Amino acid sequence: MDGILPVYKPAGMTSADVVSKLRYLLRMKKVGHSGTLDPSVDGVLPIALGAATKAVPALMTLGKTYTGEAILGFATETEDLDGAEVARTKLSAPFTDAQIDAVLAQLTGEITQTPPMYSAVKVNGRRLYDYARKGETVARPSRQVHVFAFTRTAPSTFDPATGTQRFKFQAQVSKGTYIRTLAVDAGRLLGVPAVMEQLTRTQSGGFTLADTLDLRPLTRETAPAAASAHLRPITFAYPRLALVALSDGQWEAVKNGRSLLLDAAAAQVGLTYCGVFKAVYQREGAAFRPAVMFLANEGVG
Repeated sequence: MDGILPVYKPAGMTSADVVSKLRYLLRMKKVGHSGTLDPSVDGVLPIALGAATKAVPALMTLGKTYTGEAILGFATETEDLDGAEVARTKLSAPFTDAQIDAVLAQLTGEITQTPPMYSAVKVNGRRLYDYARKGETVARPSRQVHVFAFTRTAPSTFDPATGTQRFKFQAQVSKGTYIRTLAVDAGRLLGVPAVMEQLTRTQSGGFTLADTLDLRPLTRETAPAAASAHLRPITFAYPRLALVALSDGQWEAVKNGRSLLLDAAAAQVGLTYCGVFKAVYQREGAAFRPAVMFLANEGVG
């Protein structure tokens, strides 16, 4: 199989668990995911099979959408409910929904984020969570991310007994954005500790929850047919790419990694041969040169 498989990742599984299970179910080695989901988060996890593993970087640029719930009034070391509590401020009165909406608006657009210590970001060759688990501290690199939308989706609720306030939200973001950190930053702007309570990825790589395949009921006997029914072509990772059909002579040149002169106005094109997607070529001067090659692709497009 060469293509992209939208999988539903349930809470309690890691993204690596999903990859491992698919390798077993489909008897395949070349399997990769397009963006880690924390174990406590469920939702859409696009998986690249076979030759499509080279398309993972392109998949990750297509953006992601999440729904979730945040709590104002306490914080944890992991920024979600998996970690130990590190701060608490009992709210004497709730914030208005207008106040919450105002801080969410401040966190929309191009923003700078510092990844949480409990994350997979590498510093000096080690994952940040490796430092955190050993009680070590290290300077974390900030990054620019884009938040296309961060909105409250229901009236907030206040619990006077615990002095905490909850609000549900939807966030549409670029790759590399930590939703946990968005929730914490919303609390910071309101002047109180905050934590993410629940999160679901509802869209990723152009796929929605309705597109996904749930692996839990599958066996080695049923998985191939189920995966084939959900499999999408590699071109799904390049929705805006102009496609050029190759002649026999051009295909021979592409197989040998040579540049092409093409009658195309775009800066980047996808090349197909006999209806099968084979390469992405990038314009350099008057010619087009190889950018990403999918020569082994024999999949659905």
